Amino acid sequence: MSTPIYRLALGSGFDDLAPELQEYFSLAAGSGSYGIGEGVFDVVGCRQRWLRPLLALTGHEEAFFPEYGEHIPFRIENHAHVDPFGRPALTARREIYFPSGTRLFHDTTSAITGNPPDDRARLVDHLGRYRRLATDLEVSVTPEGRLRGVSKASRLFLGPLRIALPELLDARAYAEQWYDREEGKHRIQVKVIQPQIGLVLVYAGRFDYRLVPYLPGSAPGNSLPRYAEPDRWEQRV
Repeated sequence: MSTPIYRLALGSGFDDLAPELQEYFSLAAGSGSYGIGEGVFDVVGCRQRWLRPLLALTGHEEAFFPEYGEHIPFRIENHAHVDPFGRPALTARREIYFPSGTRLFHDTTSAITGNPPDDRARLVDHLGRYRRLATDLEVSVTPEGRLRGVSKASRLFLGPLRIALPELLDARAYAEQWYDREEGKHRIQVKVIQPQIGLVLVYAGRFDYRLVPYLPGSAPGNSLPRYAEPDRWEQRV
Protein backbone atom coordinates (compact mmCIF):
# COMPACT_ATOMS: atom_id res chain seq x y z
CA MET A 1 0.00 0.00 0.00
CA SER A 2 1.29 3.48 -0.87
CA THR A 3 1.56 6.53 1.38
CA PRO A 4 -1.56 8.76 1.61
CA ILE A 5 -1.12 11.95 -0.42
CA TYR A 6 -1.97 14.24 2.50
CA ARG A 7 0.75 12.65 4.60
CA LEU A 8 3.15 13.21 1.69
CA ALA A 9 2.13 16.89 1.63
CA LEU A 10 2.02 17.57 5.37
CA GLY A 11 4.95 15.45 6.51
CA SER A 12 5.10 15.18 10.29
CA GLY A 13 2.30 17.75 10.50
CA PHE A 14 -0.13 15.01 9.49
CA ASP A 15 0.14 13.67 13.06
CA ASP A 16 -1.24 16.99 14.38
CA LEU A 17 -4.60 16.39 12.69
CA ALA A 18 -7.46 15.25 14.90
CA PRO A 19 -7.57 11.42 14.98
CA GLU A 20 -10.81 11.34 13.01
CA LEU A 21 -9.23 13.44 10.26
CA GLN A 22 -6.12 11.28 10.22
CA GLU A 23 -8.39 8.33 9.55
CA TYR A 24 -10.30 10.23 6.85
CA PHE A 25 -7.16 11.36 5.01
CA SER A 26 -5.26 8.07 5.39
CA LEU A 27 -6.89 6.45 2.36
CA ALA A 28 -4.11 5.22 0.06
CA ALA A 29 -3.81 3.36 -3.22
CA GLY A 30 -3.78 -0.39 -2.76
CA SER A 31 -5.76 -0.36 0.49
CA GLY A 32 -8.63 -2.27 -1.09
CA SER A 33 -11.22 0.20 0.24
CA TYR A 34 -12.84 3.51 -0.68
CA GLY A 35 -14.61 6.12 1.41
CA ILE A 36 -18.29 7.04 1.37
CA GLY A 37 -19.64 10.20 3.00
CA GLU A 38 -23.35 10.99 3.22
CA GLY A 39 -24.81 14.11 4.74
CA VAL A 40 -26.43 17.49 4.24
CA PHE A 41 -25.07 20.82 3.05
CA ASP A 42 -26.45 23.68 5.14
CA VAL A 43 -25.69 25.88 2.12
CA VAL A 44 -24.36 24.95 -1.30
CA GLY A 45 -23.95 26.71 -4.63
CA CYS A 46 -23.85 30.23 -6.02
CA ARG A 47 -25.59 32.89 -3.90
CA GLN A 48 -25.28 35.64 -6.52
CA ARG A 49 -28.27 35.38 -8.86
CA TRP A 50 -26.71 37.47 -11.63
CA LEU A 51 -23.74 35.07 -11.81
CA ARG A 52 -25.78 31.87 -12.15
CA PRO A 53 -26.44 32.14 -15.91
CA LEU A 54 -22.68 32.37 -16.49
CA LEU A 55 -22.04 29.30 -14.35
CA ALA A 56 -24.78 27.46 -16.23
CA LEU A 57 -22.63 27.75 -19.36
CA THR A 58 -19.94 25.62 -17.67
CA GLY A 59 -22.29 23.17 -15.96
CA HIS A 60 -21.31 20.34 -18.32
CA GLU A 61 -17.74 20.58 -17.01
CA GLU A 62 -18.95 19.22 -13.63
CA ALA A 63 -16.69 21.58 -11.69
CA PHE A 64 -18.99 24.57 -11.10
CA PHE A 65 -22.78 24.79 -11.17
CA PRO A 66 -25.43 27.53 -11.09
CA GLU A 67 -27.82 26.14 -8.47
CA TYR A 68 -28.06 27.34 -4.89
CA GLY A 69 -29.85 25.67 -2.01
CA GLU A 70 -30.04 25.12 1.72
CA HIS A 71 -30.35 21.80 3.55
CA ILE A 72 -29.35 19.89 0.42
CA PRO A 73 -28.39 16.19 0.77
CA PHE A 74 -25.18 14.98 -0.81
CA ARG A 75 -22.91 11.98 -1.17
CA ILE A 76 -19.14 11.88 -1.66
CA GLU A 77 -16.89 9.01 -2.65
CA ASN A 78 -13.13 9.13 -2.10
CA HIS A 79 -10.95 6.83 -4.19
CA ALA A 80 -7.19 6.58 -3.63
CA HIS A 81 -5.31 5.39 -6.70
CA VAL A 82 -2.32 5.98 -8.95
CA ASP A 83 -3.19 8.22 -11.87
CA PRO A 84 -2.31 7.23 -15.47
CA PHE A 85 0.98 9.13 -15.19
CA GLY A 86 2.24 7.28 -12.12
CA ARG A 87 1.34 9.92 -9.53
CA PRO A 88 -0.32 8.96 -6.22
CA ALA A 89 -3.77 10.53 -6.29
CA LEU A 90 -7.12 10.89 -4.58
CA THR A 91 -10.29 11.33 -6.63
CA ALA A 92 -13.38 12.78 -4.94
CA ARG A 93 -16.75 12.24 -6.63
CA ARG A 94 -19.62 14.30 -5.21
CA GLU A 95 -23.31 13.97 -5.98
CA ILE A 96 -25.40 16.95 -4.83
CA TYR A 97 -29.14 16.33 -4.79
CA PHE A 98 -30.82 19.65 -5.64
CA PRO A 99 -34.63 19.60 -6.00
CA SER A 100 -34.16 20.41 -9.71
CA GLY A 101 -31.80 17.47 -10.24
CA THR A 102 -28.48 15.93 -9.25
CA ARG A 103 -25.24 17.77 -9.86
CA LEU A 104 -21.94 15.89 -10.16
CA PHE A 105 -18.81 17.68 -8.97
CA HIS A 106 -15.51 15.80 -9.01
CA ASP A 107 -11.77 16.32 -8.99
CA THR A 108 -8.46 14.48 -8.72
CA THR A 109 -5.70 15.65 -6.39
CA SER A 110 -2.29 14.28 -7.33
CA ALA A 111 0.93 14.39 -5.32
CA ILE A 112 4.06 15.63 -7.09
CA THR A 113 6.80 14.16 -4.92
CA GLY A 114 10.39 15.08 -4.23
CA ASN A 115 10.03 18.85 -3.83
CA PRO A 116 12.82 20.84 -2.13
CA PRO A 117 13.59 22.06 0.46
CA ASP A 118 11.82 19.66 2.86
CA ASP A 119 10.91 16.94 0.34
CA ARG A 120 7.18 17.36 0.95
CA ALA A 121 4.87 16.65 -1.94
CA ARG A 122 3.21 19.37 -3.96
CA LEU A 123 -0.54 18.80 -4.36
CA VAL A 124 -2.13 19.65 -7.71
CA ASP A 125 -5.90 19.50 -8.08
CA HIS A 126 -7.48 18.87 -11.52
CA LEU A 127 -11.20 19.66 -11.62
CA GLY A 128 -14.17 18.60 -13.70
CA ARG A 129 -15.02 15.78 -16.07
CA TYR A 130 -12.31 16.87 -18.54
CA ARG A 131 -9.78 17.96 -15.90
CA ARG A 132 -9.22 21.19 -17.81
CA LEU A 133 -8.77 23.38 -14.72
CA ALA A 134 -5.85 22.83 -12.33
CA THR A 135 -4.77 24.59 -9.16
CA ASP A 136 -2.03 24.18 -6.60
CA LEU A 137 -3.43 23.13 -3.23
CA GLU A 138 -1.59 24.33 -0.13
CA VAL A 139 -2.58 22.43 3.02
CA SER A 140 -1.87 23.04 6.69
CA VAL A 141 -3.11 21.99 10.12
CA THR A 142 -4.76 24.46 12.49
CA PRO A 143 -4.00 24.52 16.25
CA GLU A 144 -7.37 22.75 16.73
CA GLY A 145 -6.31 19.86 14.50
CA ARG A 146 -8.40 20.87 11.49
CA LEU A 147 -7.22 20.58 7.91
CA ARG A 148 -7.05 23.87 6.05
CA GLY A 149 -6.54 24.12 2.30
CA VAL A 150 -6.09 27.06 -0.07
CA SER A 151 -6.05 26.73 -3.85
CA LYS A 152 -3.63 28.97 -5.74
CA ALA A 153 -2.28 29.65 -9.24
CA SER A 154 -5.06 28.29 -11.44
CA ARG A 155 -4.46 27.38 -15.07
CA LEU A 156 -6.60 26.20 -17.95
CA PHE A 157 -5.69 23.48 -20.42
CA LEU A 158 -7.35 24.12 -23.77
CA GLY A 159 -5.99 21.75 -26.37
CA PRO A 160 -2.22 22.32 -26.52
CA LEU A 161 -2.50 25.60 -24.62
CA ARG A 162 -1.65 25.97 -20.94
CA ILE A 163 -3.13 29.28 -19.80
CA ALA A 164 -2.10 30.58 -16.39
CA LEU A 165 -4.85 32.81 -15.00
CA PRO A 166 -3.62 36.23 -13.84
CA GLU A 167 -4.16 37.00 -10.19
CA LEU A 168 -6.90 39.56 -10.94
CA LEU A 169 -8.97 36.90 -12.74
CA ASP A 170 -8.12 33.87 -10.65
CA ALA A 171 -10.52 32.53 -8.02
CA ARG A 172 -9.22 30.95 -4.83
CA ALA A 173 -10.87 28.23 -2.82
CA TYR A 174 -10.58 28.33 0.97
CA ALA A 175 -11.47 25.03 2.64
CA GLU A 176 -11.55 23.79 6.19
CA GLN A 177 -12.50 20.32 7.40
CA TRP A 178 -12.88 19.12 10.97
CA TYR A 179 -14.67 16.57 13.15
CA ASP A 180 -17.42 17.70 15.49
CA ARG A 181 -17.25 15.33 18.44
CA GLU A 182 -20.49 16.63 19.98
CA GLU A 183 -22.39 15.82 16.79
CA GLY A 184 -20.29 12.81 15.92
CA LYS A 185 -20.01 14.05 12.32
CA HIS A 186 -17.43 15.37 9.91
CA ARG A 187 -17.80 19.04 9.00
CA ILE A 188 -16.60 20.91 5.92
CA GLN A 189 -16.70 24.50 4.74
CA VAL A 190 -15.48 25.75 1.35
CA LYS A 191 -15.64 29.24 -0.17
CA VAL A 192 -14.51 30.11 -3.69
CA ILE A 193 -13.74 33.83 -3.96
CA GLN A 194 -12.82 35.87 -7.02
CA PRO A 195 -11.36 39.29 -6.16
CA GLN A 196 -13.41 41.22 -8.73
CA ILE A 197 -16.70 39.38 -8.15
CA GLY A 198 -16.61 38.19 -4.57
CA LEU A 199 -18.10 34.89 -3.46
CA VAL A 200 -18.53 32.59 -6.47
CA LEU A 201 -19.34 29.29 -4.79
CA VAL A 202 -19.89 28.08 -1.24
CA TYR A 203 -20.66 24.79 0.40
CA ALA A 204 -20.78 23.96 4.08
CA GLY A 205 -22.29 21.00 5.87
CA ARG A 206 -21.86 17.82 7.85
CA PHE A 207 -21.68 14.15 6.99
CA ASP A 208 -21.09 10.62 8.20
CA TYR A 209 -18.16 8.73 6.73
CA ARG A 210 -17.21 5.09 6.39
CA LEU A 211 -14.78 2.88 4.50
CA VAL A 212 -16.14 0.19 2.18
CA PRO A 213 -14.18 -2.64 0.54
CA TYR A 214 -14.10 -2.73 -3.25
CA LEU A 215 -15.96 -5.54 -4.91
CA PRO A 216 -13.60 -8.08 -6.52
CA GLY A 217 -12.30 -6.73 -9.83
CA SER A 218 -13.94 -3.29 -9.54
CA ALA A 219 -10.66 -1.44 -8.90
CA PRO A 220 -7.83 -3.75 -9.93
CA GLY A 221 -4.40 -2.94 -8.54
CA ASN A 222 -4.00 0.77 -7.82
CA SER A 223 -6.45 1.95 -10.48
CA LEU A 224 -9.65 3.98 -10.24
CA PRO A 225 -13.04 2.29 -10.78
CA ARG A 226 -14.31 2.94 -14.30
CA TYR A 227 -17.44 4.82 -13.21
CA ALA A 228 -15.32 7.27 -11.19
CA GLU A 229 -12.91 8.06 -14.04
CA PRO A 230 -13.07 11.47 -15.76
CA ASP A 231 -13.78 11.73 -19.47
CA ARG A 232 -10.23 12.98 -19.92
CA TRP A 233 -7.00 12.85 -17.91
CA GLU A 234 -4.49 15.70 -17.90
CA GLN A 235 -0.78 15.06 -17.41
CA ARG A 236 0.30 18.69 -17.35
CA VAL A 237 0.42 20.53 -14.06
